[in-house]
Amino acid sequence: MPSDFLKSVSKHMYKRRYSKRTIENYVIWIKRFINYHNKRHPKDLDQSHIEAFLSFLVLERNVAAQTQAQALNAIAYLYKDILNSPLTMELNFVKSSAPRKLPVVLTVAEVRSFLEAVSPQFQLPCFLLYGSGLRLMECVRLRVHDLDFDYNCIRIWNGKGGKHRMVTLAPEIKTRLKQQIDLTRSYWVQDINQARFDGVWLPYALRHKYQHANKELGWQYLFASYKLSTDPETQSLRRHHIDESSLQKAIRAAAKKTNINKNITAHTLRHSFATHLLQNGADIRTVQDQLGHVDVRTTQIYTHILQRGANCVPSPLSAAFPQ
Repeated sequence: MPSDFLKSVSKHMYKRRYSKRTIENYVIWIKRFINYHNKRHPKDLDQSHIEAFLSFLVLERNVAAQTQAQALNAIAYLYKDILNSPLTMELNFVKSSAPRKLPVVLTVAEVRSFLEAVSPQFQLPCFLLYGSGLRLMECVRLRVHDLDFDYNCIRIWNGKGGKHRMVTLAPEIKTRLKQQIDLTRSYWVQDINQARFDGVWLPYALRHKYQHANKELGWQYLFASYKLSTDPETQSLRRHHIDESSLQKAIRAAAKKTNINKNITAHTLRHSFATHLLQNGADIRTVQDQLGHVDVRTTQIYTHILQRGANCVPSPLSAAFPQ
């Protein structure tokens, strides 16, 4: 059970309209920071305590640079916005130099085997993770009107970094997507007849600009939860999207069934999407746009798996032993 202090942090962030996931992550890091210092209140800790915790994450936990940065962001928010004591720019701590992991990529045959093993309930989201290169949360947060069947594309709003983009949609799953929309419509018909139903969750700006949009079919989540729940921000009765952890569990279960000797996650399907696009002749800039990468160098990591080797460099062994 979170302490009253952590509850107040969460409530403060909700008022500032932070996303539910960001709030959860920040509260977790703040709790770890407090526990590391034997549950002393953060107002009684100084810069040296922050430096010690950040160094501990690297020296004892060997976290990646991105993880350490997330911890620092959470603590910086705590001191600046909660305790009104902003951190200085002169923090002296051990910075992570853990190398970035290379992506795990499935072959086309392995993708087919994996998708066939996924539980029917979660097969369609997995088709989109691979077929459109979506991130896990981009997939579960899709809304009905994000699908464009005329132009075979999906609109992704507020992806990583708050960016929008359009991605490809495989025509082969149109029928199944329309069936999914019909399921969402059936939930929607039930919901709008309930007096307590307050519509689907919308970002703060949209809920004020389009005051009735939350009860329109187009704004409902494509992969809607089978039951209603209470919005922690407003205590309103809403129908949220499926829980991402359920999809992750389904992916792990399918991976075990296939006996593929690779670590398969939702992001593995996205990695495979990017690599297979490059294998099929797509240029790196196109793949960059599909993935929503700001820097093309992030996209270039996928060239490692191409048939000609890392960064498309042919091995000299091939010339010595031509096939």
